[in-house]
Amino acid sequence: MKYSNLKRIIPLTLLASAATLVVAAPAPVTDLNASSNSTSSAPASSASIERLERLIKSRNQIQLQLQQQLDGLSQELSEMRGTVERNSYELDQMLERQRQLYIEIDNIRTAKPTVEAKPEATEGGSTEGAYAADTNENAAYQNAVDLILKEKNYAGATKAFQEFVTAYPDSVYSSNAHYWLGQLYFAQKNDVEAAKSFAKVVSYADSNKRADALLKLGEVAKRNNNNAAAKKYYQKVVNEYPDSTTAKTAASKLESL
Repeated sequence: MKYSNLKRIIPLTLLASAATLVVAAPAPVTDLNASSNSTSSAPASSASIERLERLIKSRNQIQLQLQQQLDGLSQELSEMRGTVERNSYELDQMLERQRQLYIEIDNIRTAKPTVEAKPEATEGGSTEGAYAADTNENAAYQNAVDLILKEKNYAGATKAFQEFVTAYPDSVYSSNAHYWLGQLYFAQKNDVEAAKSFAKVVSYADSNKRADALLKLGEVAKRNNNNAAAKKYYQKVVNEYPDSTTAKTAASKLESL
């Protein structure tokens, strides 16, 4: 009986031990969180990268726009600087021309021709009368002179003398009128017209402004770097008017060439 019981107890014990081992064995554990995180982290990481790329692209676009704006402003500033410099240069040139004009006018005031003075000879040599026979001619000439000496309206005087020499080509005042025009053109640095006017004065053989006109022709040539022509005109003054003040001036200019 005891043996029979023992036979039953041993299998039961073995079964119990086996069961205990099964129960005691650690069950395989699956990390659900890790799996879930691994699955969800991939889209999250991808979204972050895309967002970062968008931010970088947006920043680059802003930087490009700012650079373009800066380039545009730099170009505008450069153009404005160029305009200011050009305007400053033109203003300086205008002031210099004005200064030269004042100097030229001052230089000839002491020898200014007036209607009351004895008129110069015409091309034919006549010096009859202190005035022109035509009162309109006298008035037109005096008006042109007054525009220079009294009103200092040099542009108006230039126009007035131009009209005078056209209206009265044979006037007793012709050589003086052409000399005034030459002086006005010379002061304005209109050398082509100045040379024409002074040459016209030189054509009046008996004009008391002929020596001065030759001297001015030399000045025009010198200003245009034609020293050979300048020497010719200066020498002509010295040869033809040796005892004049104009000749002394011409001689000093010859020495400086």
